[in-house]
Amino acid sequence: MSFCRVSLLLLFAHLTSSEQPSAPKPISASLREIPWSKQLNFLHTTDTHGWHAGHLQEAQYSADWGDYISFARHLRQRADDDGADLLLVDTGDRVDGNGLYDASDPKGKYTFDILKHQHIHVMTSGNHELYLANTSNREYEQVVPDFKDGYIASNLDIYNPSTEKLQPLAKRYRKFTTKNQQIRVLAFGFLFNFHGNANNTVVQPVQETIKEQWFQDAIRTKDVDLFLVAGHVPVRDSEEYDLIYKAIRSVAWDTPIAFFGGHTHIRDYRKYDNKAYGIESGRYMETIGFLSIDGLSNGKKDVSPLASPTFRRTYIDNNLYSLHHHSNTSTSTFSTGLGRNISASIHSARNTLKLDHTFGCAPQDYWLNRATYPANNSLLTLLDQNVIPDTFNPELAQPSIVITNSGALRFDIFKGPFTTDSEFLVSPFTSGFRQIKNVPYGPAMQVLGLLNNQGQIMLESMVATHGWEKLKNRMQELLPPMPPQRVSSRGSREGQAHDQQIPLTLSSDKPTLPGYTTIDDAGTDGDDTIHAPITFYDLPNCIASPIHFSPVSTAGSQDKPETLDMIYNGFIQDWVLLALRYLGVEREVDDTEEALGGRTMTDVVRVWVEGNWKCDGNE
Repeated sequence: MSFCRVSLLLLFAHLTSSEQPSAPKPISASLREIPWSKQLNFLHTTDTHGWHAGHLQEAQYSADWGDYISFARHLRQRADDDGADLLLVDTGDRVDGNGLYDASDPKGKYTFDILKHQHIHVMTSGNHELYLANTSNREYEQVVPDFKDGYIASNLDIYNPSTEKLQPLAKRYRKFTTKNQQIRVLAFGFLFNFHGNANNTVVQPVQETIKEQWFQDAIRTKDVDLFLVAGHVPVRDSEEYDLIYKAIRSVAWDTPIAFFGGHTHIRDYRKYDNKAYGIESGRYMETIGFLSIDGLSNGKKDVSPLASPTFRRTYIDNNLYSLHHHSNTSTSTFSTGLGRNISASIHSARNTLKLDHTFGCAPQDYWLNRATYPANNSLLTLLDQNVIPDTFNPELAQPSIVITNSGALRFDIFKGPFTTDSEFLVSPFTSGFRQIKNVPYGPAMQVLGLLNNQGQIMLESMVATHGWEKLKNRMQELLPPMPPQRVSSRGSREGQAHDQQIPLTLSSDKPTLPGYTTIDDAGTDGDDTIHAPITFYDLPNCIASPIHFSPVSTAGSQDKPETLDMIYNGFIQDWVLLALRYLGVEREVDDTEEALGGRTMTDVVRVWVEGNWKCDGNE
């Protein structure tokens, strides 16, 4: 038998158990049971950002989209057997952040065919689907038809690529009746008040949408057992969901409402009232959110309008150990034919894109949020002390300061091979570097402080004065979202203090597997896996590296250059110009120019790794 044939047989044998061939095996741990309802259950994904192959360096999140398809199939069968219902919801940001999406030409060439095989009942857009015109056009032309009635765009329009006329991206709302329990659901799909979209889309502010006649008529629809509000909107501290909640309650004071959120990359669960709850289910296919509701009316049962339904939630770690347990299956019974086929398609796409090609090997782990800054194991420290100086010193002749937002980095670097996949996990964005030449030294050196909130009130005051509402909305995107588990009892991000970050146990033995220990409005029992806590740390909005000068001179002030060239990530250009204007330096967009030959942060990190990190052996 030839070597090729043996290899194919071994690959097929592995794929019969699904997941990716290179995925690490999940580690067993104590699990909580999902709160299954005999009436209505939900699976929720959000902010997957292309991680449909799963995490190939983290065992706890190593299941792929094919595994999710198999898992949903088993739970759907359980629902049918019980006479219950299972609905699937996805709340956007399916693109940008993984080689499976970003490395293809066009981007998403393989992703859309992989996604469409999961039956999702309610789907919305995120902001990342809208940054580039060609991305939102593909969303309209491919994804919306793939999910037919399930795709909802309550406050999002697009200029039709064929007719150039403005029209809804998808249906404004959907009313449907569940298969088994005959629960009558009215569903909306929203995006937060986003302003960074390309000019082929229009995001209508939520406060305007809820005044429109179609919305007012919809919330007055008779015979509704449940309002389902899905959206790329945080469930907590979001004006948008608060407005929608109040609008519905103004005409339907007792109808249950289920909110499904996203965007902040956290696990969270919020109580709006006794009949209204919202869940947010993490990021990067690390989490599959589970929500169940009991006590709903279906137009037939005698349910008192004063009775409160029971809402319960669980955050499922996306690995086969958890998925087997919650679906009551084993290695031999879990994978469905469709699930195996999708896992095989993912593996084939990864091979075609050469995502395992190695540029170098990291000598240690470098953490984005799990290390203080500055620190030897901080990814930001690696960037501002090594990557940026090594890259820009040979390129620049004049004293310069290079500024980048920490949000330009999306994920950690793990010890070992740094691959094509890794470069997109760490920094998937397409914006290059820009520069402003000959900025007076004093103001140039103060810009970083303003961007890092030392002057936030003054900046926001200027924004308000000049009417730059768009810039105010982009401030939140200077920072990378905090990971899911750092949620306090009030749902806020905690930073370095972790006195509320308590380990959860079901026995006298303390858990040893690091992971999510979420605290939300329902308490401390939401994570399906019993984890030891991980500490996460706050990051600055931006970091900076001096090039060809030292900001601390031992020889006196005469060594300071009169002017600096300012180099910065193009994504933060509006804020850099605003900060300079506040500091008395008038510069306009026309005064900026391309830097580093158009290379992006993705390019910079990859080239630096290739030149500085070697692999032992034959890797």
